[in-house]
Amino acid sequence: MAKRHPSFVCQECGAVYNRWKGKCEACGGWNTIVEEDGAASPMAGPAATRPSRAKGRVFPLEGLSGEIKEAPRTPSGIAELDRVTGGGFVRGSIILLGGDPGIGKSTLLMQASAALANRGQRVAYISGEEAVAQVRLRAERLGLGQAPVELASETNVEDIVATLSQGRPPALAIIDSIQTMWTETVESAPGTVTQVRGSAQALIRFAKTTGTAVILVGHVTKDGQIAGPRVVEHMVDAVVSFEGDTGHHFRILRAVKNRFGPTDEIGVFEMSDLGLREVPNPSELFLAGRDMATPGTAVFAGMEGTRPLLVEIQALVAPTSLGTPRRAVVGWDQSRLSMVLAVLEAHGGLKLGMHDVYLNVAGGLRITEPAADLAAAAALVSSLSGNPLPPDTVYFGEMGLSGAIRPVAQEQARLKEAAKLGFSSAVGPAPRVDKAKNGKAERLPLATSAIGHITDLVAGIAARRRKVS
Repeated sequence: MAKRHPSFVCQECGAVYNRWKGKCEACGGWNTIVEEDGAASPMAGPAATRPSRAKGRVFPLEGLSGEIKEAPRTPSGIAELDRVTGGGFVRGSIILLGGDPGIGKSTLLMQASAALANRGQRVAYISGEEAVAQVRLRAERLGLGQAPVELASETNVEDIVATLSQGRPPALAIIDSIQTMWTETVESAPGTVTQVRGSAQALIRFAKTTGTAVILVGHVTKDGQIAGPRVVEHMVDAVVSFEGDTGHHFRILRAVKNRFGPTDEIGVFEMSDLGLREVPNPSELFLAGRDMATPGTAVFAGMEGTRPLLVEIQALVAPTSLGTPRRAVVGWDQSRLSMVLAVLEAHGGLKLGMHDVYLNVAGGLRITEPAADLAAAAALVSSLSGNPLPPDTVYFGEMGLSGAIRPVAQEQARLKEAAKLGFSSAVGPAPRVDKAKNGKAERLPLATSAIGHITDLVAGIAARRRKVS
């Protein structure tokens, strides 16, 4: 019998070494390498349990065209969840759901499983972290105690697969969480890279052969990344992140990867005493309670996938006596703020070198699209000048390093959402020329002040200040 040599595996990225190291050369993590046995292959096991075949088995090949016997998707019954997944759960798909502790992952999955089970579908909820009585207490608190959801507390993957294979295949199986699962084919502790990878592979094989949609709950690290090897994110069909700030009652469900739908859609929920409540019109809630007479606030007309979203951007520019002024931002990219400040100084004629700058996206939302450049710049200029912006105006537009304001996508949808919420004007880039209409510009639903350079924005705010005074 060949002698087995232990392997040393990084718990962050899954890199394998033949000896222990303090720092992983692949991801740069310190003290993340742990000794494991049998880490070379997650499918390794005793030789007697592995089938022995002299040659491969011939299997039939089929074409892309053909009859689809089953419905491609199973709606969950929660509209915001279906929006993110692309219309529902695809049969045989694997979804990896990550989020901070206490953000509401188990609550969302309990509500989704109850809604699906109440429509006659078989749903199984497997908890590896809580006892059955604890899960029942949460279901009673949410008012879902009577839902016909099959519940169990188990961590052995082979036992889970054997149990779920009895009777008709479940429409949905929830594994909470994948870090607590372990498989007999791997000789290492639960939660290690090898166990997580081996357990995920076994559950993926079960989903593909039975048509059951499986949701794997994953823990996250301190920087918001899903813990465990990144190879699991490549193995699954969709990776969904549940975001939110514990200081706010809004929760954002965002698709990071989706093989069967878009990856730029978001679902908005509001945490209440009875669980998560869907927010069909998040713009109205994000703008609720804003102070219209305060300098440094601008309303940004943004897009999240196909959904237009209006959100307030707040800025504070204050003089400082420190040698190095502070630059703090919440809900936006730090490097993006630095670029906007540099453009305002170089091309807008503003002196911000002796001022602290604070920028915040109200409501706990995180903005990633570059169309927020103009709204952030307007809020910064307004705060520096002490002049409030018009309360009935929205801002959007991408800013170049030369100070030019560039057009953005889906301008019509942004303006329609602003008009629906009572805004009467917009400030943005010049509308695009429609070649199909003899070179005429698009007809916009709102009166739009087109600006081509950042100096136009600064001059407009300065002119408004003189008019008000």
